[in-house]
Amino acid sequence: MFTPHSLGIALFMMITSAICWGSWANTYKGVKKYRFELFYWDYAIGIFLISLILAFTMGSTGNDASSFLNNVRSADSGSIVSMMIGGAIFNLANLLLVAAIDMAGLAVAFPVSIGIALVVGVIFSYIRQPKGDAALLAAGVVCALVAVILDGKAYGSLAIAGRSISKKSIVTCVVSGVLMGLWPYFVARAMTHGNPLGPYSIAVFLTLGALLSCLIWNVYFMKNPLVGEPVSFAGYFSGPISGHALGLLGGFIWGVGMVFNLVAASFTGVAISYAIGQSAPMVAALWGVLAWKEFEGAPSKAKIYLALMFVFYCLGIVLVARANG
Repeated sequence: MFTPHSLGIALFMMITSAICWGSWANTYKGVKKYRFELFYWDYAIGIFLISLILAFTMGSTGNDASSFLNNVRSADSGSIVSMMIGGAIFNLANLLLVAAIDMAGLAVAFPVSIGIALVVGVIFSYIRQPKGDAALLAAGVVCALVAVILDGKAYGSLAIAGRSISKKSIVTCVVSGVLMGLWPYFVARAMTHGNPLGPYSIAVFLTLGALLSCLIWNVYFMKNPLVGEPVSFAGYFSGPISGHALGLLGGFIWGVGMVFNLVAASFTGVAISYAIGQSAPMVAALWGVLAWKEFEGAPSKAKIYLALMFVFYCLGIVLVARANG
């Protein structure tokens, strides 16, 4: 099993994770006239497939006890069940995040939702696996909270320019963020409880839980959508090839980020790896502002809030990174 043997390699994997997590949603933004509930089926398949591929390649180098299949055979069944529950929670959070992106855009939905997730995730992961400087982690969490508030104020400022804003989107982001921050606790438990799961095994069972939970969460949102009219499976099978391809690609991009983050966590601890990976909102916000022009024509006040949001997010990530000592 491949794992990093230096902080430099681990940091490279965490940065790659942040880029992947902050970029995958561009695949949904690139789909035209295709509902996110339908797009999400291919995305969920994609995250599971790439996790399997990486488990049988990077996770199976050598035939020692840590290799993927040997690790699965020796792991506690409770850890496997725990990871699948974590995957189901992540999946609900991610569905809500995509819905929020649909309503408010990348530059708003990602920083608000994932900023809250960073706060919740770091706290719960540190409780489970106390690794790193607690004071610096706390300071980083505070900076992340300030960034979330600033991004919300930037979004609110769009009303001055006559742009429509949705309170439902902010509520959706908050709920998504709280749920998104819970699944790292299950990761920390699976890595430290009994016969622990390795990072590649965790990725496989987390994404399997996410895929299976689509039969509950995604079916519900297809019948009771947050945006638009209900959709049926007929729309999925008659959907554009580009929509299916982009859904799979989005899943592959997120899945690579997920595996890299977990593998790095085996060196740095979940709290540190998760927090640095959660700098993804900065990547997503840049995509939203620069590529998708989501704040074009916005008042100067909104742009000031956005600039300050970037500053506080970056400061938060630096503090969390320094917490590794």
